[in-house]
Amino acid sequence: MWDRLCDVCGLWTFLSVVAAQSPAFATVEILGRGLIQELYRAGDRFVLAVGSAVFDAMFNGGMATTSTEIELPDVEPAAFLALLKFLYSDEVQIGPETVMTTLYTAKKYAVPALEAHCVEFLKKNLRADNAFMLLTQARLFDEPQLASLCLENIDKNTADAITAEGFTDIDLDTLVAVLERDTLGIREVRLFSAVVRWSEAECQRQQLQVTPENKRKVLGKALALIRFPLMTIEEFAAGPAQSGILVDREVVSLFLHFTVNPKPRVDFIDLPSCCLRGEECSINHFQQVESRWGYSGTSDRIRFSVNKRIFVVGFGLYGSIHGPTDYQVNIQVPTRPSNTVLGQNDTGFSCDGSASTFRVMFKEPVEIIHTDSNTVLGQNDTGFSCDGSASTFRVMFKEPVEVLPNVNYTACATLKGPDSHYGTKGLRKVTHESPTTGAKTCFTFCYAAGNNNGTSVEDGQIPEVIFYT
Repeated sequence: MWDRLCDVCGLWTFLSVVAAQSPAFATVEILGRGLIQELYRAGDRFVLAVGSAVFDAMFNGGMATTSTEIELPDVEPAAFLALLKFLYSDEVQIGPETVMTTLYTAKKYAVPALEAHCVEFLKKNLRADNAFMLLTQARLFDEPQLASLCLENIDKNTADAITAEGFTDIDLDTLVAVLERDTLGIREVRLFSAVVRWSEAECQRQQLQVTPENKRKVLGKALALIRFPLMTIEEFAAGPAQSGILVDREVVSLFLHFTVNPKPRVDFIDLPSCCLRGEECSINHFQQVESRWGYSGTSDRIRFSVNKRIFVVGFGLYGSIHGPTDYQVNIQVPTRPSNTVLGQNDTGFSCDGSASTFRVMFKEPVEIIHTDSNTVLGQNDTGFSCDGSASTFRVMFKEPVEVLPNVNYTACATLKGPDSHYGTKGLRKVTHESPTTGAKTCFTFCYAAGNNNGTSVEDGQIPEVIFYT
């Protein structure tokens, strides 16, 4: 407190000297609130008016006051002290404890230069543990650039950000803005647990009893943004299904979604989050499509390597030659040296009988098996239907498979269903060039030793690799 008094007195002395050197200019006394109702003899209307459009209107506008006193009841003394120092000397005096109140004061009195310094200070001090708090303030003060940086930080550090104290203090609109994002790097079951914590805090803020019904009430539109279909059936059964937040109809619908093929429509988003940046890419190593490729339970496999680090998110597969048909499929990406399965998915898809490629993509949670220990790290059993168009078919993988440069990987697909189209005139080397950056990703395909159901570099299944760089 003594230090603050000294600061106030020091500024008062400084301003008095300035005013004494500028006798032509009138002075004004500004009454603030807070510590002993400090009286800032701010002096020099000219300096204040030049530095602040709001003060200019107060002193020189059509509604200008003739009083020598102006009361500022909603401004913290330390923040106004920082504003005055900046206006008189261009000195920036802000810290973690005063930056938000100083930003508020700078915006209120239209001092954009000081406002910019405050925003820059916040950017430099943005961390996972304060990202939600700063996001709330950025939205409140209409600072879109700062808000965007906060959201990017939350994307990259979601697990740390949602465990920070500030997460449960955000408002509903901010929660919705975060849940709408497709780039959060966290498992959906953990995100649900965090949202439940937020709902409990919100019940207390609204002075409501913390019950499942009230949790659902305060969540409002945020509840529909939880991607329950991306959980495993075990995660859903142990958590959301027993939380009481979902109504019986929703619980039954989701259990059917987990256990029945084809999947019934649910009221919740089933588009997986993907924490990758940039554009989705795909390459097709076959130049021509032919008919009749059969399946007997043996995996179609092709080995490949790339010249740079990429993240594989799925494969494109050929559809049936007999019209609309359902397939069951298991896709894997094991590494050659240890035969460790990095990503796997047991799923199904329907095709329309065309020669179009249908995408079957990793979806979280999928089955990831470490062969040496035979440990299943995650799994997913699901089914899918296409609309009869030539569009691709997707099953997303929550954590895309990292493919390192110059390492051999094997793409595997085990299909159960009628004969399909297949590719011919295969290319051993395929280069993808980004249309936006011009960056090149070079794939090299080669024969995978063993029984591959006939698939080779020259012809077969698994025409597409879908990836991010």
